Amino acid sequence: MFSFTDYLLRYPDEMGLGTEPAEAVFDRYHVPDFVLHNDGLPMDRDRLIAHARPARRNATAVSVDIHEVLTAGQQVAARYTLTARLRQGRTVTTEIYTFGSLAPDGRLARLDQITRTPRAGAE
Repeated sequence: MFSFTDYLLRYPDEMGLGTEPAEAVFDRYHVPDFVLHNDGLPMDRDRLIAHARPARRNATAVSVDIHEVLTAGQQVAARYTLTARLRQGRTVTTEIYTFGSLAPDGRLARLDQITRTPRAGAE
């Protein structure tokens, strides 16, 4: 299958900028009943795919800077920064702390994320 590091690096690019149908990208990496809890807001498959559609129209580049990744059996965790460049000339940077679990087939079963917008110049 894929490693969690591969997921963190490939999924944002494939989902946000790819030409493959968003449903196919999602299903490659997640089980059908996957739920992402992002800052307390639950997002299932349909909501995440709907969320990707505007990103595909507006994003021109996505980069991921992984700071830490941990895996222990079916449990995963990471701290990383995602930066998206938008057509309007704007750049959005988000620091993400994520914790999750994998299904037996290696796809993601659940993720819980906490996000923040870093201050300019802050490390």
